[in-house]
Amino acid sequence: MRLLTLLPLAILATSIAIANPSLAQQDQYLEPVVNEAAKINESAAGSQQKINKMTDQIDSKMQQFKVLNKEIEGLNVYNSQLRKQIENQLAEMQDLNGAIDEVSVIERQITPLMMRMIEGLKQFVALDIPFLPDERSRRLADLEALMDRADVAPSEKFRRVMEAYQVEMDYGRTLEAYSGLHTVEGQERDVDFLRVGRTALVYQTRDASMQGIWNKQTRQWEELPDSYRSQVTKGLRMAKKQLAPDLLMLPVALTD
Repeated sequence: MRLLTLLPLAILATSIAIANPSLAQQDQYLEPVVNEAAKINESAAGSQQKINKMTDQIDSKMQQFKVLNKEIEGLNVYNSQLRKQIENQLAEMQDLNGAIDEVSVIERQITPLMMRMIEGLKQFVALDIPFLPDERSRRLADLEALMDRADVAPSEKFRRVMEAYQVEMDYGRTLEAYSGLHTVEGQERDVDFLRVGRTALVYQTRDASMQGIWNKQTRQWEELPDSYRSQVTKGLRMAKKQLAPDLLMLPVALTD
């Protein structure tokens, strides 16, 4: 882009001299004019260079202006999006604050609930058939001690309580054999216990000479006849994974 172009005066003077022969004969008069015109031409050329430089600078500034305008448009769009995100975050913060307040209320309510759940579990274990008494009593004692600890979050306490309930539920659908001490005819002896869910709890001495079953109605141990010896032995082997699952014949009618 060029804003101004200057016509060289030397060319103009020469053209005049050619057009008029009489003037050409008087070179001595025209030479100072031509020299002066040359100086003017040089000055004009310098001015033209300055004009060209200014024009280039203006073009460059215009390009920079256009680039800056596009950047400003992009920043306006970005700022608008950020404002929307900030508004959404403020709304989420309000929701979270409300949820935190609700959690505080729930924490105050859940602690008494867990205490009642533990007490209910204790009563259930006391009324249940007496299998794994030490393990189950220790689990309940651990839960009660856990409730007194301030360094454990309520969520973890609740998880442990629910875990204890789940363990008790699993007892009702599993077959288990474990060893322990049991009083037989006034003497404490090593025996193997067989638990069939919560349907039957049977013991058998290590020499398989005696066996008995827990009567849920009388809440007493009763001796089983020798005719059940093979069935109890079979059940113990099944529980220990030494024998494939099979039908067991046990006097479950003694349970309610």
